[in-house]
Amino acid sequence: MCAKMVTYCFGDSAHIGRPLAGAESSARVCAAMSQSIEIAVPNGTVNGVCDARFGAVRDAFVENFQDRGEVGASLCVTLGGRTVVDLWGGQADPASGQPWAEDTICMVFSCTKGATALTAHVAAARGLVDLDAPAIRYWPEFGAHGKETVTLAQMLSHQSAVPVLRERLPPGAAFDWELMVARLAAEPPHWAPGTRNGYHGLTFGWTVGEPLRRASGKGLGALFRELVGAPLDLDFWIGLPAAHEARVAPIIPYRPPADAPRTPFIAAMVGDPQSLPALFMFNQGGFWGSVNTRACRAAEVGAANGVTNGRGLARMYQPLALGGGALVGRDGLGRMAEVASATGEDATLLIPTRFTLGFMASMDNRAWRRAQGLGDDEDSVLLPAGAFGHVGAGGSIGFADPASGLSLGYAMSKQGPGILLNPRGQALVDAALASVGYRSNASGAWQT
Repeated sequence: MCAKMVTYCFGDSAHIGRPLAGAESSARVCAAMSQSIEIAVPNGTVNGVCDARFGAVRDAFVENFQDRGEVGASLCVTLGGRTVVDLWGGQADPASGQPWAEDTICMVFSCTKGATALTAHVAAARGLVDLDAPAIRYWPEFGAHGKETVTLAQMLSHQSAVPVLRERLPPGAAFDWELMVARLAAEPPHWAPGTRNGYHGLTFGWTVGEPLRRASGKGLGALFRELVGAPLDLDFWIGLPAAHEARVAPIIPYRPPADAPRTPFIAAMVGDPQSLPALFMFNQGGFWGSVNTRACRAAEVGAANGVTNGRGLARMYQPLALGGGALVGRDGLGRMAEVASATGEDATLLIPTRFTLGFMASMDNRAWRRAQGLGDDEDSVLLPAGAFGHVGAGGSIGFADPASGLSLGYAMSKQGPGILLNPRGQALVDAALASVGYRSNASGAWQT
């Protein structure tokens, strides 16, 4: 490994080694020593800057390319409002050999749910919607077949009982907003709404997005830009403008080996075509087969087709790591961090899950996987207690940790195994948290 050090910036290091409250970290950020780096990896170089205190994060990012099959990726960490890690590397397009550049972006799948959820919380903070109100206040048609009591909060926490659609969707339906909301409004619930949670993998974007559209008169992508993207100057899009297409790295799907162990989700998906896992994966209106098309990136699929990079994810969560600020305030931030639904078996994913209002809390499924004979390095997302964010299919993640004032974003083109994080993303999260004083995740959430 060869690191070229260009810049050195020294500052207060008195608080190294212990997590800080958001206010303290905002006032006293460890500047230590910033390094501009260029590191050779098997398929290119890793470039960017990394504060010396976060050297373990840089090393984990490089090791993803050397040892864990990373093709192209970006990573950003902020602490106390200051960017302390901003790295990118590898190839954006292996077919052409195009390198991953500083401004390369890619689809981040369910990390988009965090953007949609944040839009809902900002709208609530401004009085545009009431999260505790029945959704039919804004979307009367949704009340069909006994869904009239479903609240926006239940939609955000995957309790609204329409995680999938039973009737076959035509090709391209995922990119037709009006069709999808009409079908969801008419869908009978898959359980008594509010009595359990089941991951609304694609439908989340329409169930949460349609009340916002009705209340604001604006499409979800435009409302996200107005309330979140533009104020934070984010390179993050729900409905990518054509002008940005040249910067997009195509997604490389994960191909499981033939001898991969069969999880309960996979068993249900292939064994029962009417199961929630099968309908989630196979009745999705052409989404999964179109992720590298302009049609998919141009649409507004508020659960799954956001386009950004590690920097966009980290900066979106940065104000939430610092107390909510002008976006949502401390009361709103408290609602975003509080677990709203949890279960030993998610109705859709068939794993234990824990959700706040629109975000994921720490989910430790290591013991569950060991009990299934599956190993323990997938299907978890290990964060500090009180942290919240969202993973994306294949292993991307963005989250905020208000206790330390840290936010992190990781986006990559080659998808990895598992439903939640896999070793690439978790290694980055672990290194970042250890760098600010967290010591153990044996309890199921990182602790000091």
